[in-house]
Amino acid sequence: MPRFSVIVPCFKVQGFLRECLDSVLGQSFGDFELIAVDDCSPDGCGAILDEYAERDSRVKVLHLPENVGLGRARNAGMPHATGDYLFFLDSDDTLTPGALRAVADRLTEAGDPDVLVFDYARTYWWGGTRRNVLAHVLAEAPGTFTVSEYPQVLDLLMVVWNKVYRRAFVAEHGFAFPPGYYEDTPWTFPVMLSARRIAALDRICLNYRQRRQGNILSTTSRKHFDIHDQYERVFAFVAGRPELAAWRPYLHRKMGEHCLDILAKPDRLPPADRAEFFRRTAEMFRRHRPEGAPVDGEVAVLTGSWAGYRVRRQAARAGREAARRADGVRRAAGARARTGWTALHTLRPLDENLVVYSASSHRGVLGDPAAVHAAAREIAPRLRGVWVVRDAETAARLPAGVEHVIVGSRRYLEVTARAKFFVNDVNWPGALAKRPGSVHIHTHQGTPLKYLGADLLDKPGARLGFDVPQMLRRADRWDYSLVANRHSELVWERAYPCHFTSVRTGSPRNDVLVNGGHGDFRERHGIPADHTVVLYAPTRRDYRRGGYVERFDLARFAADLGEGHTLVVRLHPSLAQGHARGMGLTELARRGVVVDATDEPRLSDVLLAADALVTDYSSVMFDYANLDRPIVVHADDWAAFTASRGTYLDITAEPPGHVTRSYRELARLFASGGWRDEESARLRADFRARFCAYEDGRAAERVVRSLLLGEPMPAPLPRIPGQAASPDTLTSA
Repeated sequence: MPRFSVIVPCFKVQGFLRECLDSVLGQSFGDFELIAVDDCSPDGCGAILDEYAERDSRVKVLHLPENVGLGRARNAGMPHATGDYLFFLDSDDTLTPGALRAVADRLTEAGDPDVLVFDYARTYWWGGTRRNVLAHVLAEAPGTFTVSEYPQVLDLLMVVWNKVYRRAFVAEHGFAFPPGYYEDTPWTFPVMLSARRIAALDRICLNYRQRRQGNILSTTSRKHFDIHDQYERVFAFVAGRPELAAWRPYLHRKMGEHCLDILAKPDRLPPADRAEFFRRTAEMFRRHRPEGAPVDGEVAVLTGSWAGYRVRRQAARAGREAARRADGVRRAAGARARTGWTALHTLRPLDENLVVYSASSHRGVLGDPAAVHAAAREIAPRLRGVWVVRDAETAARLPAGVEHVIVGSRRYLEVTARAKFFVNDVNWPGALAKRPGSVHIHTHQGTPLKYLGADLLDKPGARLGFDVPQMLRRADRWDYSLVANRHSELVWERAYPCHFTSVRTGSPRNDVLVNGGHGDFRERHGIPADHTVVLYAPTRRDYRRGGYVERFDLARFAADLGEGHTLVVRLHPSLAQGHARGMGLTELARRGVVVDATDEPRLSDVLLAADALVTDYSSVMFDYANLDRPIVVHADDWAAFTASRGTYLDITAEPPGHVTRSYRELARLFASGGWRDEESARLRADFRARFCAYEDGRAAERVVRSLLLGEPMPAPLPRIPGQAASPDTLTSA
């Protein structure tokens, strides 16, 4: 008996069907059967299904003699199912890599519940991906529960395909799909209300395709009136089960909200039928209203007339337009006020002891600016350091005693108008004017491998939504550009053709690595002292909208590393808030399979804890090389990456360690111990000689003494002028 019976009804989806089937058959978890139901599709779906069945014994095909619709096609597949769990997959959607393994593991962990609810992401025809906005409901769910114990689960999209169902539970209750457009409604509510044990999986297991055309529910038709019949079935189900009577008020409101949502969408109902739809909804709403049930909020319109509904809709639209205009007026007035406030403070002299810091677009005390700030507090306490942060939430996370301002606030305008020094690793906002005499120090964010700045002009995909000329105008404010090696020096001067002086300081944030610092990362995450910690740090991809591409199965890699190893994963910062972690990382971290270090504020703590680094094309390799520990470059998509983004060197030809081009090579390298052999050490030594040349553990001190205080440094590193710098900037440290 297989663990899963994946039932896939098919009708007029020949363009998407192969991708759907491949996403199932290519799963790392193979204990399933795939029951494909050809719903008398007039296109090539039937032939495609037969082709797959011929070459894979896990595929069973049913050819229906007539078209019966999505729900009844699912019904046709159920009698042929032999698996422990039913998984209904629509034939234009796809499973994410590792989805079935994750679902199987969670089912075992939860003791085989009646229903398991998992997460999904909407994938749009134009390439975008958006995670379910209610993913937190899954993350916060208890171990197992009923809807009475955790009613928030009903806030999720009530569809059939974001769940798996214990087949014996379905058979016990005789659940089946009715005909119609909205067949998921009278299946999902009865199933969820009847389930004695429900579990949740906070992982994106399915890509819900948002088609430009052909989506049944986005078709303008009177068939949307079907929603009324489907809710009648739900009410009838509850009416026949007195123990569910308490759910009637909830379902009554849900029905009203659902119907009003259909009515509000311009592409659902023919204009001539909208009034009738409203009246039928209102009549049904009145008829099924439980005694004493409140009628307020959005659904209150159903107690009135169609004319009243239209008036409210028009008033709401007018209100939104008025609010938009008022907001524009407020913004303009605020801009004028800020301009006046800034002008007032520019009449005052610069504060020679005021240093303004920012890092990673005002995300906190991070990176090179944080290292400079710490050194300045120790070496020159008279210097007042003020951090710019993006919002109050970020400010609340700052270390104790750190003075800060929120970007755009009045205090921000005051300190930026008066400060002598500015230290940042990205550009300041365009509205910040550089006063004569002020000094802007740009630290960058590590050694560049990928194209940046003006070099992106030849890479239209990589600079999508990125205004290169505007960025260069902001870079014109730089006075000094910090570099850690000759490579960076040459790249910055090519990528940023601006008026600045390059300073061979080293990277301040790497001082702790060079000086042999110690972090508490292992202790905080409970990693045994004798474990070998392997850090996996992938970068983003410009050839994929959203930037995330799963290179290999993290759970499999963690298992293949074996006992005595801990796999730590740190995603690129730009992927931290998107759907990437929901593709499995969050769930694996919860189960202790891996450690998720994406949110660690100090990268140095993570690097110090790692015995080896596996990366693809992340600049973190240049920082990690300062520790002189093994590095493996996993370059399985090097050609695609370089074609889309562009790189300044071929990291596969001049690597800091061994290069792997498939998961099999990567696993074999660690199994054999080759990741830390003599060849790895030789490659790393050459890499360090080239890219760690200016890293001596005194970079932050050098910046403070030389650039903030104007003092000479012992054993100075000479300053190298930028390509457009004037002769009078060629000062010696």
